[in-house]
Amino acid sequence: MSDEPDLDSIERRMNGAVESLRHEFAGLRTGRASPSLLDPITVEVYGATMPINQVGSISVPEPRMLSVSVWDRGSVSAVEKAIRNSGLGVNPVVDGTLIRIPIPELNQERRQEMVKLGHKYAEQARVAVRNVRRDGMDQLKKLEKDGKISEDDQKIYADEVQSLTDKAIAVIDATLVSKEKEILQV
Repeated sequence: MSDEPDLDSIERRMNGAVESLRHEFAGLRTGRASPSLLDPITVEVYGATMPINQVGSISVPEPRMLSVSVWDRGSVSAVEKAIRNSGLGVNPVVDGTLIRIPIPELNQERRQEMVKLGHKYAEQARVAVRNVRRDGMDQLKKLEKDGKISEDDQKIYADEVQSLTDKAIAVIDATLVSKEKEILQV
């Protein structure tokens, strides 16, 4: 361990939590077709589990329609089954090697469920940021205890860690508000 706290590492880990939240939000349905809706879906093919984007190309031919053009005809039923069982509440239609996925309009109850799920994801991200903050503060206390930094420096670094935490939490909150608006927009 060096004589300086690693604020860059702390900031990277906090940014990682924010990016993870954005990735989770990409999979939340908003009533509009988006290829990222299918990102969490994995398909059991060739004796292995693969992300759906590795067995076919995903496109948005219409605002409320996704299509997956499966590269191998033998994988079509596995892809269709994975989409149907994904929990997205969609009903894929197979046409040769093309799978069309109409995205139904979200009703108010389903929108509220999506908002609740968004709040859960945001809280998980906040907890991750707070854990990084706690680790950073522990690192500072250890450096001070070992005599590598002074008490004044420890307080200055602690303020910087808190500032990074506040920034990350603000980004999480802003991202949540934005996603909530997107979900509730009719």
